[in-house]
Amino acid sequence: MAEDVEHMFWYNMKSGKVEQGLLSPAVDRVGPFETREEAERALEILRANSAKWAEEEAAED
Repeated sequence: MAEDVEHMFWYNMKSGKVEQGLLSPAVDRVGPFETREEAERALEILRANSAKWAEEEAAED
């Protein structure tokens, strides 16, 4: 990864908290996000992406 991971943010799915850097095991976190605010919205962003991908898949069928 080209970005400095220590300055990126992740959302910890297990704790529900935002972390800066690689603090938790990969299985427990999603990201990276460029800002803390974006990471705080991780679940919203994941839902929106999933809905978008489902629509794209349905359109391909």
